Amino acid sequence: MSFRQACVAFALVAALGAAPALATATDQVASVTRGGSFLFAGTIPMQFGFGAVRHSDGSASGSFHHAYAADGFSYEFWGRVTCLTYDALAGRAWIGGVLTNVATDDPTVTQKPGDDAWFRVLDAGVSGDRSTAMGFVGVFPSSAAYCAAQPWPDDNARTHPVTAGQISLNP
Repeated sequence: MSFRQACVAFALVAALGAAPALATATDQVASVTRGGSFLFAGTIPMQFGFGAVRHSDGSASGSFHHAYAADGFSYEFWGRVTCLTYDALAGRAWIGGVLTNVATDDPTVTQKPGDDAWFRVLDAGVSGDRSTAMGFVGVFPSSAAYCAAQPWPDDNARTHPVTAGQISLNP
């Protein structure tokens, strides 16, 4: 295992291991956890891990991590969860937060700690889970606006099948 793979594995384990400690049983309304990998745009392997909890007062807590390499550059984004909305019947969740660390050797990346970021996931059972790449301020002005809008294009557009790992939504 390379140093980079070890770092990604550590981040995934940290995100997953933190999830149960985020809330008490009486405070937790829902949680969505796990991680794995998917092919972004069909060709770019992306690793992800997260643990997010929605609390009874509507607040959210947890952490997330996305990592990938493309066109000779590497990208890693870590964040703190600030919003979590979900559709239990459809198995969908929207997770947003604030970046806490950005590591990249691409000089064109403008995202930095403190910026909002978000993604959405689908818990479709043993096979069929899906995730998106991370989104940043643009169409949505904040992670809170993203979670509130709950965008989900028809036919799971712009989501990618999880090729290793799992997503677990527990409403």
